[in-house]
Amino acid sequence: MTLFPNAKINIGLWVTSLRNDGYHNIESLFYPIGVRDACEFVMQDRGIDSDEFTQTGIDTGIRMSDNLVIKAINRLRVHYNIPALKVHLHKAIPYGAGLGGGSSDAAFVLRYLNRYFRLGICNNELKSIAADLGSDCPFFIENVPAIASGRGEILERTEKFLSGYHILLVKPGININTARAYDKIIPEQRNHKLLDLLKEAPSTWKNTIVNDFETPVFKEYPLLGEIKSDLYKAGAAYSSMSGSGSAIFGIFNDSPPQNIFDEFWQWSGML
Repeated sequence: MTLFPNAKINIGLWVTSLRNDGYHNIESLFYPIGVRDACEFVMQDRGIDSDEFTQTGIDTGIRMSDNLVIKAINRLRVHYNIPALKVHLHKAIPYGAGLGGGSSDAAFVLRYLNRYFRLGICNNELKSIAADLGSDCPFFIENVPAIASGRGEILERTEKFLSGYHILLVKPGININTARAYDKIIPEQRNHKLLDLLKEAPSTWKNTIVNDFETPVFKEYPLLGEIKSDLYKAGAAYSSMSGSGSAIFGIFNDSPPQNIFDEFWQWSGML
């Protein structure tokens, strides 16, 4: 079976408090976008009782045992009979970018193993399993725009209100360590709800919808702030860093220019 896990962006990312379990509470809009990995799994040949994993595309440097796809398979095996598999993953979503590529790979594998082997696992149980793999993994089970809270696993579906807008996504050769980025954040409670601000047009978001990671990350990597400024100069209605970085996106009313970031990885499409 072949599947095509997609990335997401964060529109707004507020770190509101530190939790007793060491994680942080957040508030953010998770929004799916069309850049995708490709993953194929088939059952191993008769007599082979161990998984085989290969990867092409972007080199993540992650060992097989640490890859979230393999962790997702093994997590299902705790309670379900999953035979040995041959898995190939082609990475097209940049890592260390705040785009959730690894989480999406894991969640899609959970979804499609459930379907392929007719395990009968409901979405809520799949989300619970996914939450053990990563804070944003549960989002990709239903894979629709949602306000995320808690550590990212509490999801409130929203309308796909950015349909018709265009996005330009830019990822320079900078990879951000999420745990290290959180260490530089001072949590702050807000007096308003992100969803209320999102009901306004994207052109109004610049001064109201912020990513709390931008201040410390841009201080360490000024290039990221320059890319955000360049996206506004190119006509973006709204621009922001996704997650803890380092991908920067611009939302445009019309097709964005394609020739201003040739030295970096970039992707454009419709929202």
